[in-house]
Amino acid sequence: MYPTIAELLALPVLRQGRPQVVAGSTGLDRPVRWAHVAEIAEIAPLLRGGELVLTTGVALPDDGPSLTRYVADLARVGAAGVVVELVRHWNDRLPVSLVTAAEAHGLPLITLSRETRYVAVTEAVNGTIVDAQVAELRAAERVHETFTALTVAGAEPEVVLREVARLTEHPVVLETLGHEVLAYDTAGSDPAELLTGWPGRSKTVQVGERTGYHPGADWLVTVVGARGHDWGRLVLVCTDSPDTPPHRHRVVVERAASALAVYRLVARDSETLERQAHRAVLAELIASPTPSTEILARASALAVPLPSRRLAGLAVRPRITATARQSLSTPPLLRELAEATALAARRAKVSALVATDETAVRALLALSPEANADAVLDRLAGDIHDARASAPAVVGVGTIVTGPAEAHRTLVEAAQVAAAALDEGAERPIHRLRDVRLRGLLHLLSGDERVSAFAARELEPLLQRDAASGSRLVPALRHYCAHGGNKSAAAAAAHTSRTAYYQQLARIEQVLGVRLEDPESMLSLYVALLAHDLGAATRPREENLPGRGTQ
Repeated sequence: MYPTIAELLALPVLRQGRPQVVAGSTGLDRPVRWAHVAEIAEIAPLLRGGELVLTTGVALPDDGPSLTRYVADLARVGAAGVVVELVRHWNDRLPVSLVTAAEAHGLPLITLSRETRYVAVTEAVNGTIVDAQVAELRAAERVHETFTALTVAGAEPEVVLREVARLTEHPVVLETLGHEVLAYDTAGSDPAELLTGWPGRSKTVQVGERTGYHPGADWLVTVVGARGHDWGRLVLVCTDSPDTPPHRHRVVVERAASALAVYRLVARDSETLERQAHRAVLAELIASPTPSTEILARASALAVPLPSRRLAGLAVRPRITATARQSLSTPPLLRELAEATALAARRAKVSALVATDETAVRALLALSPEANADAVLDRLAGDIHDARASAPAVVGVGTIVTGPAEAHRTLVEAAQVAAAALDEGAERPIHRLRDVRLRGLLHLLSGDERVSAFAARELEPLLQRDAASGSRLVPALRHYCAHGGNKSAAAAAAHTSRTAYYQQLARIEQVLGVRLEDPESMLSLYVALLAHDLGAATRPREENLPGRGTQ
């Protein structure tokens, strides 16, 4: 808000006096609150601090001890500096004791070798100070207007932080009180450099007040929260700035913190900021088989280190019946399952990225090399099932891999396992690749038109016959294949007499033109039935996904 001594020395009214800094040059960056003409030696008690004292020296003493005391008194009250005109008292140089004392106290001492009108100096200096204050007030008003508009619009954290970075030209980070990074804007700097080791670095920075500056870290920190419930910190990283941040930066971070607090209150029924941050990292890991340094740093900043860990992808899908689907909304149910999964991971003392997508909860577990992976997964799945969510869940897990380069693989596998297990209807605490077998492979290929064409080619005559005559040949064939060609067991499962069931099998052979006893025929028909059933089960769920409806 206030100009520095160095900035004031550049004013024309002072430049014409040929200013020369003879002592205390390290203090030229001191802010000047006011310019004051004072000829008497006992001026210090009348000052408040921050004044630039202007004197001709006519009333100052010549003896060394008095001059030393004069400087000490000015330094004690916080005077910004002293300007002495070398015309009336001292003509060519100042007394050595005066210069020595000023240097010892770090008090800037400036001489003017030409006669200077101090009234013009005070007018110019104080006018500059007032102009700076007015400019600061106007800037603060613009900041208030900007963040008021963002608050009213319900701007998301990324938008708010982008505005903070634009206004301050410094990186900014939104973190939880546990020092996990929720959102950030690098202001053009290197993201990996900003985020690497963040939790550990942040824990050492405590300011002891709601908004404060930590000179050791060069961080301006303000607490984020509302109604007495604090939940995060907003950190402005001022490392590249040579000075303490100006007052307007404090205004920016405080108004941004208010906007973020209001956003969380308004959006409390939606996904938490933590889940949003986790979803962004998981999406990058799924999309890129080779994670960038930035992604690894972002995961680490969320307290989930990926290098030197064993990683396991997890997918949790709600098992919703057609009746329940009418009364349950998918997004709230998935958010409920996501929080249950995150809580289960914390109870198991496992670092995990947990987020939702359109149909499931996805998680990436970072296990220590010594951990018993199967025991951890079983316990975690048990806690998820015990969470008493609004609907039962299917938990699928991918292959346990080593290192972030394989995170993509285990996440994709987990999603495929959960989807296949959901269609299979088997009840297990946790489903692995070995559990879904052929059904898992067909689920992986369910979007392939060649698989759909194969199923249609194998089953179309039977489907048409059932549709035209009301027969139940397709269910009869399903029982036959499911029981490995055991006609008696298939008839019992179909709740049909053997005679009637044998007649259905004969009709199937007639319609399809095959012999069911032929192993290849039965295998082909079984694969076609699985592919057909997977397609039929997937289509209704896709129609009920958020954002999909009648156009």
